[in-house]
Formats: sequence, C-alpha cells, structure tokens
Amino acid sequence: MDVADAKREVVEEVDRLAELLVDASHQIHAHPELGFEEHFAHDLLADLLEGQGLPVERHAYGLDTAFSADAGTQGPLIAVCCEYDALPALGHACGHNIIAAAGLGAGLAAARLAQDCGGRVRILGTPAEEGGGGKVFLIRAGALDGVDAAMMVHPAGSDLRTFGAIAIQQLWVTYHGTAAHAAAAPHRGRNALDAAVLGYVNVAALRQHIAPDERIHGIFTEAGDKPNIVPARAASQWYVRSGDLRTLEALKARVLACLQAGADAAGCEMTFEWRDPAYADLVDVDPFIDLYVANAATLGRTVLDPAEATAVVGSTDMGNVSYEVPSIHPMIAVSPPEVPIHSEAFAVHAAAAPGDRAVLDGAKAMAMTVVDLWLQPGALEGVRRAFEVVRPS
Repeated sequence: MDVADAKREVVEEVDRLAELLVDASHQIHAHPELGFEEHFAHDLLADLLEGQGLPVERHAYGLDTAFSADAGTQGPLIAVCCEYDALPALGHACGHNIIAAAGLGAGLAAARLAQDCGGRVRILGTPAEEGGGGKVFLIRAGALDGVDAAMMVHPAGSDLRTFGAIAIQQLWVTYHGTAAHAAAAPHRGRNALDAAVLGYVNVAALRQHIAPDERIHGIFTEAGDKPNIVPARAASQWYVRSGDLRTLEALKARVLACLQAGADAAGCEMTFEWRDPAYADLVDVDPFIDLYVANAATLGRTVLDPAEATAVVGSTDMGNVSYEVPSIHPMIAVSPPEVPIHSEAFAVHAAAAPGDRAVLDGAKAMAMTVVDLWLQPGALEGVRRAFEVVRPS
C-alpha cells in the first residue's frame, strides 16, 4: 500500500471512531483509579478493543490491570502504549485518560490496515505509571519481546518533541527510637521524629549542591502519636531524581548519608528501602521523533523543541521502555502553557474540548507514524541505527 494512501485511511478511521474515543476518555476521566487498581479502565478499553474485532489478552503478563491486543501477522511490530492511572486527590490531573484514548485510537486505526501494509501493531495497556512502574514489570514479563519500536503521547501545556524525563527511584525510610514520657522522663527517650527532621534538614542543605537536572522531594508519613510521648517511630518517603541511571546511583548515596546523619545525631536507628523499580531517563531517537513531528504538522500542530517553550520535567517508566526499544514520548497540548500538569486546573482541561482534540490528533499522528515505520523506505532502519548510537550501554 502507498504511504500517503495508508495515512489517509488511518486518519479517516480515527475520525470514524471519534465519538467512541472521546467517550472513552471522558469515562476514564470520570472514574479515576490509582495504579494497579484501574479495573474500570482496563475493562472499558478491553471491551472497546473486542468490540472492534481485536482479540484481547486481559490481565496480561501477570498484571491484573494490564492488557495486550495484537493485529497483523508479519512485518515490523510497533507497540502503542496506553496509560490510565490517576493521581491521589487530583484524579486525572496528568491526563492519562487522554493517553489511553489516543493510544486506543492509534492502535485501532493501525490494526485496520496492518494486514494490507505488511505490519503488526500491539496495543499495550500499561498500569501504574504514577510511581508503580507497570511498564517495567511488563518488560520483565516479555511484553516488548520482538517489538521494533514503541510510542505514546502525553498531555501538557504545549506540543513538544519530547518530555524532559529524568531517572528516579523511591526511597522509604523508617527511624526507630525509644518512647518515653516527654515531660516526666524525656532523658529516657530517643526521638525518632527528631531523627527524621534532622535528616530532612540535611537533604534540604544538599539541594543547594546538586546538578541542575537533579531533584529530591520528601514527605513525612509517620511523626509520632501524641506530643507528650517521645516518638519511638517516624517515617518518610523520598523521590530521588537525576539525569540518568548512572548519575542517580551517586546521588542516592549522598541522600542516604544525609538521612543516616539525622539518625546518628538523634541516637536512633534507621532502616530504608529503595523501592523497585527505578525509572530510567528517556532516550530520545531523533529520526523517530521527526516522523511524529511531520505527521502532527499535517494536523495543524507545531511541535516545538523544549528549548523553545516551557519544558516539562519529570519521570516516567516509558524511560525504561526507551532503554529496550526505540521509543517516542512527545507532549501534546491540552491546556494553556501556564497551566502545570498535576494540578486541579489541568484535570479540568483533560476532559474539555482541547483534551478531546488531543485524543484525536494524538491518535492520528501516532497511527501515521506507525504507517511510516511499516511502509516508508528506510524509516525503520534509520530509527534502528540512531537508537544504537544513543542507547545506553
């Protein structure tokens, strides 16, 4: 099939499915679910895929809220990732309802032409991006075996070529002290909350002397029971981020030293757990991104380099995917640039008209990019060669 004809047909297919896709986005938005608990979204998306004639593996790869649906019998296999978990209290303030619906649309449109184009597509439901690392567990279970490239789009305040995704690992810390009456016998106690506070202050000082692409954020999750009892236990949770997995290891050691110093100063013990999995930084493959940018332009979207707009910095388990296969993670505008993701205002935009347009444009741009990888002479090979250059060793 001719590339231009195939692109025209996938765009028409998304238009045919437009009402279904927007409704799916709104339904997921109205039923926010936390990571690994996305039963409504899992069932909805699986039902819609089956309703369009695709066989679906529900509860795929050992994860209860993951799914997988393949189309095509030969040729390059392209994975389109759907995310659908929400945030505590804020719901879909990261717009994963849009990611899910756009991925669904791109996958269905590509599936319709897979046989004619001599290609394959895998629509992959990936739970728990918000800290749970669903994609990492899917990788370990073989979800990317045989996959030639992977893609998704993420909502933001601007159309951007890529997401400033840096590596991250979660750290859970518990301080153990000795309880005592805070007035009658404070000298008999060892204050675990003091240890936690001192550790926090140490990390705050460390923040002045870390690299520009590094971030450390923490909260207290336990802080004692009553003011007149010396706290015997306190706990905190931390996100430690750095530019890539290599530099993350060095920063982790510095953070841990700060927190341990708090315990030592307060005469307490400290236990800790680096939560699995760590998220990798995002490996950008420029020829792959260029394909998406050109396709988005045909839809009237000007996709900017992050240096030309307000860059979005964060972390995603799509970074781990990008270590395995050539991947793209462009940002698609659903709100004014000044509205930050993970805010109540962004959650409103994610179910409004600009969010609906992002569902359809994202689906079309990704589906056309799948066609490029299937049919455009040299496109996939060029992406593979570029990936081998930038892929971390």
